[in-house]
Amino acid sequence: MADNFFDDDSQRHEPTLGGHRPRQADSHTEPRNADQDSVRLTQGDRLQHERRDERGYIRVTLPFRVDLADSDTELSGNDVSLGGFSARSSQRFEPGEKISASLLMMAGATELIVPLKAECLRATRAANGDGYDISFEITEIEPQHRELLRQIIRSALSGRSPNVEGLMAGEDPQTPRKRQASKPLPPARPPKPMGRYILLFVAIGLLVLVGAATAYRNFMLIEPSFAAVTAPRIDIRAPGPGILGEHELTAGDQVERDQLLTSVVNSELESDLILAEAALDYNNRLIENLREHLEGGMQEVSLANSAQPASGDTMTFESVSPEIAQARVEQFETVRDYESSRIAALEARAASNEIYSPCDCLVAWALSSADGVYINESERIMTLIRTDEDDVLVEALVHMNDISRIEPNQQAYVTLANANQPIRARVRNVALDVERQPRAGFPSWVRQQQNVASVLLVPEEPLPAESVGQPVDVRFTEAPLLGAASERIWQGVRTVIQFGDDIYRAATEDNDEVTNEG
Repeated sequence: MADNFFDDDSQRHEPTLGGHRPRQADSHTEPRNADQDSVRLTQGDRLQHERRDERGYIRVTLPFRVDLADSDTELSGNDVSLGGFSARSSQRFEPGEKISASLLMMAGATELIVPLKAECLRATRAANGDGYDISFEITEIEPQHRELLRQIIRSALSGRSPNVEGLMAGEDPQTPRKRQASKPLPPARPPKPMGRYILLFVAIGLLVLVGAATAYRNFMLIEPSFAAVTAPRIDIRAPGPGILGEHELTAGDQVERDQLLTSVVNSELESDLILAEAALDYNNRLIENLREHLEGGMQEVSLANSAQPASGDTMTFESVSPEIAQARVEQFETVRDYESSRIAALEARAASNEIYSPCDCLVAWALSSADGVYINESERIMTLIRTDEDDVLVEALVHMNDISRIEPNQQAYVTLANANQPIRARVRNVALDVERQPRAGFPSWVRQQQNVASVLLVPEEPLPAESVGQPVDVRFTEAPLLGAASERIWQGVRTVIQFGDDIYRAATEDNDEVTNEG
């Protein structure tokens, strides 16, 4: 052993952390005691390390316990290495005896368990005579448990106690000398391109601009209580009672001026007209007969007692003198003129039952003519909307607190429900009441609001007739330049948001269809 401990410098080797060694040269097969250590110090000038062929693993002294699987006995550990361990026991183990045990090691506040199988190499009496010092060689251990044991040993060699945080962080402790020497230098960070900073500042600027435009639009511009597209309304009502004639008009149809819309079938009026024509024919024949008799020089003339055949009285005749007959002819002519006027009046009433369009209009509402609908006089049949360029306007209800800030020809911005670009408009008039002509597209319950004034706006671009009745977004501005800029920025942001929402909804619908098909 002396030769092994005191080789020359060329034969000395530094201890390593791995490798295998002959079984007879294990650190636990060679007894170490205070006498041998003292021999080393007396035979050399300095402490020499053992050669690689004498010791394959470095052993460390740290507190641990050995829990035997076959019994409830626990041994107190002395030292441990990757190749084996030694422990103190109250009972003796025979060399070659195999055990299954677990090494219980403390790592901070956590106890680590390393299961393994080992074989007893030797058992010697303890120096104080209390039990035996048993040396074991590890014969079987799982790779992950061996790695855990290696981490614990390296932590103890680095001069600090093992802890779970260090093991979980993936740190591989070494001795301070090696750790300092092998620590890599941090790589030099490449300079960041200026384009990244430029994009960042541009994004910040856009965000500030959008926020300022939104705040100006919502707090500085005048917003009405309600606004909608309106147009003059024409109500077509029944001229008299009767049955509504068949028609194929529905809401949204376009009609031209003097176009036949529908008719009202009044059977009572038709009966009166037939009777009036019959009475007129009857009086004409009486007058002709009397004149023939008077011209014939007859002394007596047979004369009907009534000129109203439909009066219900029984028709009788009498003989009168020519003078009386001539007077009766004049009476019959008077009745004939009355019947003629009555026929003209009935024909005029019958003609009014044929309803024609008063303008080039859009049908906003029409009563169905199915199944012979009976209507009363003045009952509404249709509602038409005038669609000329100067007729389709925007009406807004502005609160009285803001009405003093609005004046004729002031600029405003109108945005339709399905449009992304605002339309410039000008104020035509401001009134506490709406125009005398009724307008379509404004619900009656909205006009019942208190403390509001009606403002009519004329758009610079013609609005489609189909938009009558649609609510719109209106903003009145006192600074046209700032108002236009804020409105366009706001609409641009709104367009981007709607585009993203459309993409999301399309993707969601596609996923739902794939799920349903699956």
